[in-house]
Amino acid sequence: MTSTDADRGLDIFRKGDFPFYTLTFVQDMAPEELLTRMGVDLTTLALRDGRDLSDDFGDDLFDDDEPVVTTGIDGSWTWAWEQGGTHGLDERILSAVSASTEAVALHYNEKPLHWFKYAVGGEILVDFHTLQAIELAGQEPSRLEEIMRPLGLVTGQVAPLYSVLGLVENAFGIRLTNPWEAGDERWSGRLLPLPD
Repeated sequence: MTSTDADRGLDIFRKGDFPFYTLTFVQDMAPEELLTRMGVDLTTLALRDGRDLSDDFGDDLFDDDEPVVTTGIDGSWTWAWEQGGTHGLDERILSAVSASTEAVALHYNEKPLHWFKYAVGGEILVDFHTLQAIELAGQEPSRLEEIMRPLGLVTGQVAPLYSVLGLVENAFGIRLTNPWEAGDERWSGRLLPLPD
């Protein structure tokens, strides 16, 4: 798959109006387990559809300290979508969710900024953001360079607008079905505040 294919896995974020989000993708994990590892308040963990989510959390859906998170499964990847928080970017959270598996964290805000982290077995291998020219960090920063280069994700250069979405799709085959279009019940809950 290339970044120019018409039906890409994360097109919802190219076409929709999502000024802020954090997505955490984990390979082969049950949604309840992912939310537990992320630090969900167990008293808020439940299956909800879009209406229940809005009724239960209202304006708190966009809280940044205790974000509401919704999960789903597409292919072999389980995803957690924070509409207001950045828990998935936290190294402690990413380490916990990637233990014994692999995980991808993707954050976006209107600065515009994409922030990407890739972790395996509790270790963050690749870490970079697009606010400035790309500088790779992590335990194996060059691990994805062959996939990144054709997308314009080159160290020392400014990233093209949706190139990080292309990286997530091309390197991992990740897709995400809009949870509010399907109308299905999905596991969701409120994440506890991150410790200082």
